[in-house]
Amino acid sequence: MREILIVPLQEMLEIESFDEDTVNELRTRAKDALLTMEIAHEESVDEVSQDLRDLGGLTQEQIGKLADGGVHTRDELADLAVDELTDITGQSADEAKELIMKARAHWFANDAASQE
Repeated sequence: MREILIVPLQEMLEIESFDEDTVNELRTRAKDALLTMEIAHEESVDEVSQDLRDLGGLTQEQIGKLADGGVHTRDELADLAVDELTDITGQSADEAKELIMKARAHWFANDAASQE
């Protein structure tokens, strides 16, 4: 979609059966679709819990990718398998494993405290 906005008008007019009205309509629809996608992304990021935001080692970009992947809480992150997290964030398996273990740490701390 972004490509539609980047390609020069003249180049798009060279496409058979594309007149200026068609090109302008395509560009308007692309802008609207991108705006809708951005709003949905922002709303998804806004739904991320504070405990996930506070988890050390996460960048804003990773939080956005997690939100887009449907991960909004620390426990949802902790429930992921390494390959699921790498698919969402694009990080290495070792980085994903470390992050998942960090997200799970509170589970073990709570278990230890309740056993005392």
